[in-house]
Amino acid sequence: MSTQKTIDWPQFIRTLKKIIKDFPIPYVTKLSRDQKGKQTRAYAILASTIISLRTKDKVTEEASERLLAKAPSLTKLKSLSVEQIEKLIYPSGFYRNKAKQLKQIAITLLSDNEGIVPNNIEKLIKLPGVGRKTANLVMTEGFDSYGICVDIHVHRIFNRLGFIETKEPDETEFVLREILPKKYWKEINFWLVTFGQNHCKPVSPKCDTCLLKNNCTFFCQSVAAKKSA
Repeated sequence: MSTQKTIDWPQFIRTLKKIIKDFPIPYVTKLSRDQKGKQTRAYAILASTIISLRTKDKVTEEASERLLAKAPSLTKLKSLSVEQIEKLIYPSGFYRNKAKQLKQIAITLLSDNEGIVPNNIEKLIKLPGVGRKTANLVMTEGFDSYGICVDIHVHRIFNRLGFIETKEPDETEFVLREILPKKYWKEINFWLVTFGQNHCKPVSPKCDTCLLKNNCTFFCQSVAAKKSA
């Protein structure tokens, strides 16, 4: 769906960066910055993002660090049994299913792609457990390539602001590909995840102190509802 209001993207990004400047960096971004070499980084982001599904950031960090210490490469990951992977990534959500997916990804990439994580969204989403969110994050954080990673924070916040009106994260991604200037694609997930984890939370967002509130549909509707009550 098209945008619901005229958006001054440079001003929005400047304000957003001002809000989040002192907030903790999300784990996946920290992980990306700590890795050397695009393939090493892409593998780490791929594995960690699969672990992160339905899992809190702190648990994702701890589970990812355990797995990557034991399996810093696809070859090492393939050598582990599913049961060993389960123990390493527990208690992440759906850890048994994720362990099978991680094992199969290692087998598939080593046998069919010369042990290389593909720098291509369409190829990535063919891997077990990899949806568009994970594929885009591997592209942006792993390869420093263009993509728009839309997780629940990005989806929720853009709809709250009234910039778009979408029902699903994948729909949000394709709308943003049409309206978001390309120079912001790589970092939009980092900015909005940081904002969503620390300020614009799912429950009890900090609207009253938000620098974006005067241009936020959610805040304006809340104020109007209070006045009419």
